[in-house]
Amino acid sequence: MSLIITDECINCDVCEPECPNDAIYMGKDIYEIHPHLCTECVGHFDTPQCVEVCPVECIPNDANNVETKNELLLKYKQLMSANDSQ
Repeated sequence: MSLIITDECINCDVCEPECPNDAIYMGKDIYEIHPHLCTECVGHFDTPQCVEVCPVECIPNDANNVETKNELLLKYKQLMSANDSQ
Protein backbone atom coordinates (compact mmCIF):
# COMPACT_ATOMS: atom_id res chain seq x y z
CA MET A 1 0.00 0.00 0.00
CA SER A 2 1.19 3.50 -0.50
CA LEU A 3 1.84 5.86 2.36
CA ILE A 4 0.01 9.00 3.46
CA ILE A 5 1.16 12.07 5.37
CA THR A 6 -1.19 13.03 8.19
CA ASP A 7 -2.02 16.50 9.47
CA GLU A 8 0.56 16.07 12.23
CA CYS A 9 3.12 17.03 9.54
CA ILE A 10 5.24 20.00 10.64
CA ASN A 11 6.52 20.82 7.12
CA CYS A 12 10.12 20.19 8.15
CA ASP A 13 11.11 19.46 4.52
CA VAL A 14 13.10 16.29 5.25
CA CYS A 15 10.83 13.74 3.55
CA GLU A 16 10.52 15.23 0.06
CA PRO A 17 14.19 14.92 -1.02
CA GLU A 18 14.37 11.35 0.35
CA CYS A 19 11.68 9.99 -1.99
CA PRO A 20 13.29 8.13 -4.91
CA ASN A 21 10.05 8.30 -6.94
CA ASP A 22 9.34 12.02 -6.46
CA ALA A 23 6.00 11.03 -4.95
CA ILE A 24 6.12 13.62 -2.16
CA TYR A 25 5.09 17.20 -2.87
CA MET A 26 4.01 20.29 -0.96
CA GLY A 27 0.23 20.38 -0.78
CA LYS A 28 -1.94 23.30 0.27
CA ASP A 29 -0.99 23.08 3.96
CA ILE A 30 1.28 20.05 4.41
CA TYR A 31 3.33 17.65 2.35
CA GLU A 32 1.35 15.02 0.48
CA ILE A 33 2.11 11.77 -1.36
CA HIS A 34 0.98 10.85 -4.88
CA PRO A 35 -0.32 7.28 -4.31
CA HIS A 36 0.31 6.32 -7.95
CA LEU A 37 4.03 7.14 -7.50
CA CYS A 38 4.58 5.75 -4.00
CA THR A 39 6.11 2.27 -3.86
CA GLU A 40 7.07 2.46 -0.16
CA CYS A 41 10.61 2.49 -1.59
CA VAL A 42 10.20 -1.12 -2.80
CA GLY A 43 12.84 -1.60 -5.48
CA HIS A 44 15.02 1.14 -4.02
CA PHE A 45 15.40 0.51 -0.27
CA ASP A 46 14.35 -2.01 2.37
CA THR A 47 12.24 0.55 4.24
CA PRO A 48 10.36 3.71 3.24
CA GLN A 49 12.88 6.51 3.46
CA CYS A 50 10.33 9.22 4.29
CA VAL A 51 9.22 7.21 7.32
CA GLU A 52 12.85 6.78 8.38
CA VAL A 53 13.56 10.53 8.42
CA CYS A 54 10.21 11.89 9.65
CA PRO A 55 10.77 13.44 13.10
CA VAL A 56 7.08 13.36 14.09
CA GLU A 57 6.14 9.92 12.72
CA CYS A 58 3.23 11.20 10.63
CA ILE A 59 3.58 8.86 7.62
CA PRO A 60 1.48 5.71 8.10
CA ASN A 61 0.19 3.26 5.50
CA ASP A 62 -2.71 4.61 3.45
CA ALA A 63 -5.66 2.28 4.07
CA ASN A 64 -7.34 3.67 0.93
CA ASN A 65 -4.49 2.46 -1.29
CA VAL A 66 -3.77 -1.11 -0.27
CA GLU A 67 -1.12 -2.86 -2.39
CA THR A 68 0.91 -6.02 -1.88
CA LYS A 69 4.70 -6.06 -2.04
CA ASN A 70 4.42 -7.68 -5.48
CA GLU A 71 2.10 -4.92 -6.68
CA LEU A 72 4.51 -2.30 -5.33
CA LEU A 73 7.40 -4.01 -7.12
CA LEU A 74 5.43 -4.02 -10.37
CA LYS A 75 4.65 -0.31 -9.90
CA TYR A 76 8.37 0.33 -9.28
CA LYS A 77 9.30 -1.50 -12.51
CA GLN A 78 6.70 0.46 -14.48
CA LEU A 79 7.94 3.76 -13.05
CA MET A 80 11.56 2.90 -13.85
CA SER A 81 10.59 1.83 -17.37
CA ALA A 82 8.75 5.13 -17.90
CA ASN A 83 11.79 7.06 -16.61
CA ASP A 84 14.10 5.17 -18.98
CA SER A 85 11.98 6.09 -22.00
CA GLN A 86 12.14 9.83 -21.26
